[in-house]
Amino acid sequence: MPRPILLESQIHPAIRHAVESHHHDIVQEVQAAIAAHAVVVVGMALNPMPKRARKALDAAGVAHTYLEFGSYFNTWRKRNALKMWTGWPTFPMVFVKGSLVGGAEDLATLIQSGALKKLLA
Repeated sequence: MPRPILLESQIHPAIRHAVESHHHDIVQEVQAAIAAHAVVVVGMALNPMPKRARKALDAAGVAHTYLEFGSYFNTWRKRNALKMWTGWPTFPMVFVKGSLVGGAEDLATLIQSGALKKLLA
């Protein structure tokens, strides 16, 4: 079942530009990173889960790029644009070869099962 996304035709023309451009800069920055790097972790300061994901990648010997956007105390509106774009509700957001694979726990499962190495092969 595909995730529900409000159709563009259901967004009033007067606000379409606001919806389309809502912190588009942060989305473009992440899109550029995932186009340029095999593994990208997107996180925020003070959240232990991005650190956990990065440590797991380091332990597995997997090079990665880390993008950090604010903390619990700031930048939440910008980070919200990433959540809207991906549909993923939490941080980190881990991308492998351009695909969102989930968060820290999902990444740990991929590493333990050997699936991450297959994705990177």
